[in-house]
Amino acid sequence: MPMNRIQFQPGLSLPAFLEQFGAETHGETALERARWPEGFRCPHCGEAGHDVLRQRGRKTFQCQCCRVQTALIAGTVFQSTPLVLTLWFLAIYLISQVKTGLSALALKRHLGVSYPTA
Repeated sequence: MPMNRIQFQPGLSLPAFLEQFGAETHGETALERARWPEGFRCPHCGEAGHDVLRQRGRKTFQCQCCRVQTALIAGTVFQSTPLVLTLWFLAIYLISQVKTGLSALALKRHLGVSYPTA
């Protein structure tokens, strides 16, 4: 029987995941790189000059040209959530590592959140 190449792909171990996304600042940096690979650009005017603000603990960019503010999580699945990014990334990691799926109850236990949140 031939070897299934997908099954034997190198994965991301839990220690490597925690090193890469374990702190809130690491998660913010990863999300910022994913959203704006060439650096922040204002969605309103397209300018690159910006200031970084902190609103309710979240990173917000303010364009120096038109003063429009854009939250890091605006327009993503993380928008309007009170959960920190580290919990979101951990949930995504856990769901992606399980071959047969992960129930909300198991996710609730792993993350220490309520059932509706999971």
